[in-house]
Amino acid sequence: MAEQFNVTGMSCAACSARVERAVKKVDGVTSCSVSLLTNAMSVEGTASPEKIIAAVQKAGYGAELKTQPQNNSAPSKSDDEALADKETPVLKRRLIYSLGFLIALMYFSMGHMINLPLHEYFIKNHIAHGLIQMILAAIIMIINQKFFTSGFKSLMHLAPNMDTLVAMGSMASFVWSVYELFLMTGDNIMRDLYFESAGMIVTLITVGKMLEAKSKGRTTDALKGLMKLAPKTANIITNDGSEIILPVEKIQKGNIFVVRPGENIPVDGVIIEGSSAVNESALTGESIPVDKSVGDFVSAATLNQSGFIKCEAQRVGQDTTLSQIIKMVSEAAATKAPVAKIADKVCGIFVPCVILIACVTVIAWLLAGRNFGEALSYGIAVLVISCPCALGLATPVAIMVGSGVGAKHGILFKNAAALENAGKIKTAALDKTGTITTGQPKVTDLEANNIPDEELLTAAYSLENMSEHPLARAVVDYAKSKNIEYKPVENFKALAGNGVTGFYNGHEILGGSVKFISSKINIDHEFLERAQNFADAGKTPLIFVKDNKLLGVIAVADVIKPDSQKAVKDLQNIGVEVVMLTGDNERTAKAIAQQAGVNRVIAGILPNEKENEIRKLQADNKKIAMVGDGINDAPALTRADTGIAIGAGTDIAIDAADVVLMKSNLSDVPAAIKLSRATMKNIKQNLFWAFIYNVIGIPLAAGLWGFKLNPMFGAAAMSLSSFCVVTNALRLNFFKP
Repeated sequence: MAEQFNVTGMSCAACSARVERAVKKVDGVTSCSVSLLTNAMSVEGTASPEKIIAAVQKAGYGAELKTQPQNNSAPSKSDDEALADKETPVLKRRLIYSLGFLIALMYFSMGHMINLPLHEYFIKNHIAHGLIQMILAAIIMIINQKFFTSGFKSLMHLAPNMDTLVAMGSMASFVWSVYELFLMTGDNIMRDLYFESAGMIVTLITVGKMLEAKSKGRTTDALKGLMKLAPKTANIITNDGSEIILPVEKIQKGNIFVVRPGENIPVDGVIIEGSSAVNESALTGESIPVDKSVGDFVSAATLNQSGFIKCEAQRVGQDTTLSQIIKMVSEAAATKAPVAKIADKVCGIFVPCVILIACVTVIAWLLAGRNFGEALSYGIAVLVISCPCALGLATPVAIMVGSGVGAKHGILFKNAAALENAGKIKTAALDKTGTITTGQPKVTDLEANNIPDEELLTAAYSLENMSEHPLARAVVDYAKSKNIEYKPVENFKALAGNGVTGFYNGHEILGGSVKFISSKINIDHEFLERAQNFADAGKTPLIFVKDNKLLGVIAVADVIKPDSQKAVKDLQNIGVEVVMLTGDNERTAKAIAQQAGVNRVIAGILPNEKENEIRKLQADNKKIAMVGDGINDAPALTRADTGIAIGAGTDIAIDAADVVLMKSNLSDVPAAIKLSRATMKNIKQNLFWAFIYNVIGIPLAAGLWGFKLNPMFGAAAMSLSSFCVVTNALRLNFFKP
């Protein structure tokens, strides 16, 4: 199990790359993933937290282990606090102070060029003019001292980051200007001073940082919204029958709680009294309320819309469905998609390369005959236009937004790799029962043999009510829906694999398969043909007999879900081949496949053979997805390139899968693939923008194309690059599955 840490002191992708490298060197660490977006680190292995924290600190950063709440406690506030936007208010204050002093600095340094009034003392006294600029620039640099402390600290650890580039650019402008100011004391001649560049660079970078922080805050909106859904208190029924209000973190498994209309359900539980319509849109994205009654499961944070219900707590604290969703989305954001490896490798060497390019630029212009001040200006422009942040943020911001959008629509990706791989699926293997079909047999047809339908149903209901077989339950439910009267049965016997028998009102009743009943009485050929037609259509014909007289046939089938046909069509339309896996006989399987629109069927396979069928499909070197809901699907879900679990399925299937569909709708499979592809497209756009920005910006700043870029414009461009990447990722919020 991965340990989760909060990391402090990171300012760009070079920082996260540095932390990752440092932690991976610790003995016992098998994998490490650092998220610049959430300042989170996930570490797997046997290394102790103390050793991991020590490695981070040695690299020049801070780390602390995230507190893990007990199972019976409420969701921890640590994740909520980690996602809180603490950066923007601090940057906003810094920016306001910086702008005030920068306006004064620009007035003194450039105001006279546009004929703004300047006191005669400063016009005649160039040294005083320079000193006031130096003081104002120094104040701005002190206000933004974080760039310098972080930048030079990272440089001392031989791990320069974005702050290093900003600090070096600003400090170089300041130091050179101070040198020029000292020269002025000898001749009182106005020289080229760059104090305004020193102040402007850090101010503009702060503008960009604030815009970036504000946009980054919006990428976690979906996750923060989920956290706010959890109720804070619950109405608990005590042993003496009185009602008390308890904080939700104190609820124990087995407690009885009540929920009135308009209240949110505090924890996961089972209704033991009452009925209601429950709005589950917070968890599944489905806006239509679901009718719930005694025995039905209800989830924390869903809204009780109509009736009064009394429930028994089943899952509390971190075990609730809501907490599991929050954990899943958080961990997905903290992991890295395989596509991020390219950017990570570049970020690891990016800043040192930029510093080298800046030095080479200065030397080249000096050799070209330019004075040192001008050559230095080119070098500073290279430093401040380069942006490792854009590269580092390109992937995680898109992953965070994509995961959040998925969670909002009931599609949960367990990690970033699952989100990336889902879009590469070329073949989807669908389990039949519970995935394509409802998994609950229902009566589809009824044909009585020259008697009223009610007489056939009465006999079938009375007999099958004693059986626990799923097909018998279908008959019972159908009879109840028709208000058929139940008559007690005596001497009931279940004949395994054949049928059932019993007596009511002195009459012997038999019910079962065609083969079993045919061995007891002679069935008319025409009636046998009807039963065969039902079987050919994928239905199970149950024949009923009273005192050796044929009463009729009731056809039962596991009907396909309402959205299955559309889901299969959508998958085929986006280039995904659909295969159905089932243990049913080929005749039944083909009948269901025809209804759903599936062209390829693999039937008659045992539960343990599904995993082997996935292996065979993978032999074609295509990315395979397995979609299932049962315990028997778990090995196949694990074997597939992407395992997709239907949310209403078993916990084992959900644990084995990479993607969980909370609504249990097959139509969410193509939606998940489309969301993955949209996210990957967004990531590629971000990476292209980040790479092309640096590929064009650095040579431009170095003056290779005969254009001299003012360092202040370079700083402005650097500020906007990361902002553009984050803003582009936010467009995913408009994705509609």
